[in-house]
Amino acid sequence: MSELFNLEGRVALITGAGQGIGREIALVLAAHGANVAINDYSPTRAEEAAAAVRPQGREVIVVPGDVTDYRGVHSMVAEVEARLGRLDILVNNAGNAGALKALGDWKPFWETEPDEWHHWLGVNLDGVLNCCRAALPGMIERRFGRLILVSSDAGRVGEPHFAVYSAAKAGAMGLMRALAKAGGRHGITANSIALGGVDTPGAQSILTDDAAIRRMLSHYVIRRVGRPSDAAAMVLLLASDAGEWITGQTYPVNGGYSFAQ
Repeated sequence: MSELFNLEGRVALITGAGQGIGREIALVLAAHGANVAINDYSPTRAEEAAAAVRPQGREVIVVPGDVTDYRGVHSMVAEVEARLGRLDILVNNAGNAGALKALGDWKPFWETEPDEWHHWLGVNLDGVLNCCRAALPGMIERRFGRLILVSSDAGRVGEPHFAVYSAAKAGAMGLMRALAKAGGRHGITANSIALGGVDTPGAQSILTDDAAIRRMLSHYVIRRVGRPSDAAAMVLLLASDAGEWITGQTYPVNGGYSFAQ
């Protein structure tokens, strides 16, 4: 194991880790030495993910809960710190994109209503606010922390039929930049990963439609759908000592759907 990527002695909390990208991140961080707390709003999914991670030989705990519940998130972080001794790495992975449908079925913003907006704003923005607020005091006290947001390219470039989701993701990425500036003197880094289309359980309604896949991949330089491992590799970099001088950045991991300068 490269020392640069050695997470021995570190503790990571991954939200939304019961399946897909979050589960893969938990597996990769544990494989590199981290003890892991797995959050998901579904206790069953969280337990199943923990069972998959434990063979890595690390300590793994389950902390199910809803990241939009401010008090519940504080209790969750306190439990992680009590049971695993600390919290070094917070991966804000929990998110939703609504009920994914064929691209042509998404409504333009001017046909949406506020009760639909909250569905996207709650997890994608409020959940990140809640988790960072709960984790930061301990990180500041220990003078070490890694805040990592698993976000979407929608927040970088905007998606015309996905406006509120785009706004929520952009807001969360702005939060990470602000926390990078505020946390740097305390030994805390904060970065975002902006993903393109990734093969996850939530995307199956699109990814089982061959025509939809062809339309999507026509915009990608690397013409394949993303894998959870693509995201997990970047999380590992940002969580490890290899990323200790990287902060306030947003990294597209998107097969070339959009470029960063």
